This record gives sequence, structure tokens and C-alpha cells, in this order.
Amino acid sequence: MIWAECKEIWSQGPREYLLEPWNLLDFGMLAIFVASFISRFMAFWHAYLAQSYVDKHYTDLTNITLPFDIEYYRLARINWSPSDPQLISEGLYAIAVVLSFSRIAYILPANESFGPLQISLGRTVKDIFKFMVIFIMVFLAFMIGMFNLYSYYRGAKQNNAFTTVEESFKTLFWAIFGLSEVKSVIINNGHKFIENIGYVLYGVYNVTVVIVLLNMLIAMINSSFQEIEDDADVEWKFARAKLWFSYFEEGRTLPVPFNLIPSPKSIVSMVLGLRDRVLLAVNGCRRDVRGDTELNELGQSKNSSARSSPYPSRYQKIMKRLIKRYILKAQTDKESDEVNEGELKEIKQDISSLRYELLEEKSHNMEELAELIRRLGEKVSAVPKHQ
Repeated sequence: MIWAECKEIWSQGPREYLLEPWNLLDFGMLAIFVASFISRFMAFWHAYLAQSYVDKHYTDLTNITLPFDIEYYRLARINWSPSDPQLISEGLYAIAVVLSFSRIAYILPANESFGPLQISLGRTVKDIFKFMVIFIMVFLAFMIGMFNLYSYYRGAKQNNAFTTVEESFKTLFWAIFGLSEVKSVIINNGHKFIENIGYVLYGVYNVTVVIVLLNMLIAMINSSFQEIEDDADVEWKFARAKLWFSYFEEGRTLPVPFNLIPSPKSIVSMVLGLRDRVLLAVNGCRRDVRGDTELNELGQSKNSSARSSPYPSRYQKIMKRLIKRYILKAQTDKESDEVNEGELKEIKQDISSLRYELLEEKSHNMEELAELIRRLGEKVSAVPKHQ
């Protein structure tokens, strides 16, 4: 998999590679796996060096005192150092395994049932990031405030909550899920003022975070899910097309781990690449002329070396960027054209006010017309009298 990612970075370029979130997930997962294997190898190497030292200097291990660096590797697991390479390796490996299973979500858009759900989950990530800005501000404010309030009462409380920054973080974090107790703010030495302030701050925190912010996050997620659900068919087909295109693009031929074996395609590509480099060294302007010809002809016939080259040409890169720009602009226009509920209410109010204005103007015009008809009738009736 590492070799496959290296080939993908080489073929796409670092910039294009980093623009895809799934590539970042793959890179992080592989980096954590590599760090885990390196830590485990270091633990094995240190144990091997300790065993070699014992084999070299001692023949009988009864009633001897080994140096601490050597004796450490005879200790039980419970006595290991917290920074032992074996423990670090196991922790990193657990994180990497979780990330590796989340990679399965990449192929979910191929299914009509799971595709819209996966798209909705992807959209909610943006909402979560927006929510985290406000949440972190509120969380840090209460964490530092409660720590400053109870940092002088270590040993004078029923538990160690809020006595250190770490304990403050743990208490407030688990309070979100209802796993922290109210006795965390109780002081045993009778300082009721500090205790009452702690009750107030802890209560305000629970109301703000648990009731207000979490419900706001649920509402944001529900809104994003409803937007996808209203246009689920189009969103799913678009995501499925992107998934198909990722397999249609020029890339690796064999799956992992068979991609380590050189395939005929890779050998031919390497030979053609070497030939292109030699020709480029002989005639440095050839590639620029070929790129300008591609742009001018817009996809007309290419020479055989350009068709067989595994690397994207200048024309292909520009077309790919234009397509991405068009898709992003279409999505932006779609989002900007959507009318929300507030705008609909405003439009209804404008229509109602316009209707009332028209009715009022109509009634006013009718009154003027009636007045003119009355005056005209008076003048018409006055003419025969004079005659």
C-alpha cells in the first residue's frame, strides 16, 4: 500500500494528491502503521541488545544484580515505563486499525442505499467543524475557570475533579455524556462561597453545552441530512460517477500486494519514460511545442509517444482543472440559488404588503372616479336648467 500511495503521489503530484480527503486518510493511516511497526522493532531491538549483554557477561543468572537498563526487560508488563516502545506501538496500531476500517466508506457511493447516507455523513463533518469552534471556546473557558477555582483544594474534596488541568478536562468532557457527578464541586472544609460558585458554574456549563450546543449540533446535522435527502438521487449519482472516474483514471494495474511485482505495463511505461527524457535532453523545446499543439488543436491526434505515456499531458491537466472549476462553480451556484424558509417568509410579506398597497390605491382611485362622475353628473344636469 505504501508503494501504491507513492506511485499515486508521483503520478498526480503532491498538490492534486492533497486535495482529495481520502488520500489524506490513506496517508495518515499508513504513517501510523509505519510508526507502530518502527516502535515495535525498536522494542525488539532493545530486548535483543539486553539479551546479548547478558549472554556475553553472565553464565549463571542466580543471585546476581543486573544493571537497571538490563533488569528492566525482565519486569512484568505492569511495571513497564509509560513510554515503552511496545506500549506506544500497540496504541498506534489500534488507531491505525480504526482508520483502516473507516476506509471502507470510500466504496459506499456505489450502493444506492448507502450512498446518500455516506454523502450526508461527509456533509455533517463540515457542520461538526463549525460547531467545534464554538464548543472549544466554551469548553476552554469553563475548564480554566473551574481549575482556577479548585486548584487550591487538592485533598480537600471528595474527588480530584478540577484540581488539575487534566482532571478538569476529564470531568467536563464526561459531563457531556452525563458521566460526571455533582459531588465534584463539593469541598470538605466548609468554604461555602467557593462551593456555591462551583455549583453555579457547573450548572451553567451543563445547560450551555449539553442542552444548547448539542441540540444546535443535532439541528445542523438534521438540516444537512434533509438537504441531501431532498435531492438524494442526483447527489448519489454524482458521487457514484466520481467513484467510477477514480477507477477509470490512469493508475496502478494490479491490487495490493501484487503491485510490488513489475507488470508489463510498468516496464513499457518506464522504457517510454526513459525515451522521452532522452529525447527531451536532445531537443529541449519538443515538449513545449507538443503542449502548445495540444492546446491549439484541442484534443486532435497526438503522436504515439504522447498516447502511450503514463503521465498526464499539459492539455489533460488543464482540462482536468477546468472540469473541477466547472463542478465547483455549479455546486456554489446551486447553494446560492436555494431559497431558505426565512427568505420565503420575507417574499410572502413583500407580496402581502404589495397587495395591500394595490388595494388601497385601487380604492383611492375608485373614490376619485366616483367624485369625477358625480361632478360630471351635476354639470350635465345643470345645462338643461340654463337652457
